[in-house]
Amino acid sequence: MSPTERGTTAAASTPETTPGAGRTRAWASRLVVVGIVLSALNLRPAITSLGALLEEVRDGLGMSGSVAGLLTSVPPLCFAVFGITAPRLARRFGASAVVCAGMAAITAGLLIRPFAGSTAGFLAASALALMGIAVSNVLMPVIVKRWFPDRVGSMTGLYSMALALGTSLAAAVTVPLTDAMGGGWQSGLAVWAALAGAAVLPWLPLVRDRGTASARPRQRPAQAERAEERHAPVRITRSRTAWALAVFFGLQATAAYITMGWMPQIFRDAGVPAGTAGVLLAVTMVMGVPLAFVIPRVATRLPHQGPIVLVLGACGLAGYSGLYVAPAAGAWAWALLLGVSNCAFPLALTMVGMRARSGPGVAQLSAFAQSTGYLISIPGPLLVGVLYQHSGGWGLPIALMAGLMLPQMAVGFLAGRDRTVEDEATAR
Repeated sequence: MSPTERGTTAAASTPETTPGAGRTRAWASRLVVVGIVLSALNLRPAITSLGALLEEVRDGLGMSGSVAGLLTSVPPLCFAVFGITAPRLARRFGASAVVCAGMAAITAGLLIRPFAGSTAGFLAASALALMGIAVSNVLMPVIVKRWFPDRVGSMTGLYSMALALGTSLAAAVTVPLTDAMGGGWQSGLAVWAALAGAAVLPWLPLVRDRGTASARPRQRPAQAERAEERHAPVRITRSRTAWALAVFFGLQATAAYITMGWMPQIFRDAGVPAGTAGVLLAVTMVMGVPLAFVIPRVATRLPHQGPIVLVLGACGLAGYSGLYVAPAAGAWAWALLLGVSNCAFPLALTMVGMRARSGPGVAQLSAFAQSTGYLISIPGPLLVGVLYQHSGGWGLPIALMAGLMLPQMAVGFLAGRDRTVEDEATAR
């Protein structure tokens, strides 16, 4: 039996002690599912809703082009800086309480920033929302591992599908909503605070439970978490799998940010109308909704996730090749292929849950992989812009995108091997 299977089997095999405990457990589990879905819906609208109205925000605040460029680079930076704090916060307050606070921070940030009245205030409120997103990003795999240890694939798929849906929804409807509410960009951005506020509610009854660990239903919740904390500490930087997963996460995030930021411009420069270029980006993003549910379920059934990494990478290489050779003629095909390739994100999240046995191990691995990965992703979109400006075309930028796909496939294949970070890096 593999290490992953041993950890999952042990976590899932203990029965409930009483019928009452079973009913309470079932009710709490359903509440966690609602919380996971609502939280995932809120992990990207703060970013994609702003992208849809960035020109109006710049005009309204008198924001310079350089500051606007900084604003587009803030999300991965905040994810890296704040995400690393999530495991420590979860150990002190419980994962459910931290996610609840994260949703509250998103709500406050989205509500404050449109009415801040200055560029500095707008940036500060955006950072508050992104802080909430960062800690929730890291702790979602922890919540899934603790509550659904025998359903990591299906629950990660549900979470990833909701995240992709929230991403696409905010990009698609922010402008129409703004027009419907009178055309003010402030109301178009602030409306997303309502969705974030709704995501706070399911976590409130779970705050005192400190993220009940499903792996130990015979114990009270606080006892269960303390038992997990007594596991030998993991020196995560000693694990080759952790490093491989972090680099894989960073390279797939680089590809995603480049796609979101530059793919419409590639199509427009090839003669595709602006409206069609926007629809092509939407097609790429929407591909993540069904595939984000399917890929994690398939991944958990395989002892090695490397073959999935290679298939997704091959789709990316084919898409980039098409953009280079015939960007307009095959635009729909390239958009679909790149949409499939971008589904490396839910695969990375699934592997986070599979490459560690315990809740604390998943928390450490998730924080390390995501924080390191988002730091890696920061230069990519900026470098593509520099290459485009200095070369006067898309040949070099597309070559860079395709070139980055090769190491992504290599490290993803290594990260997909059936082993755990505890086996590689537990302190002696």
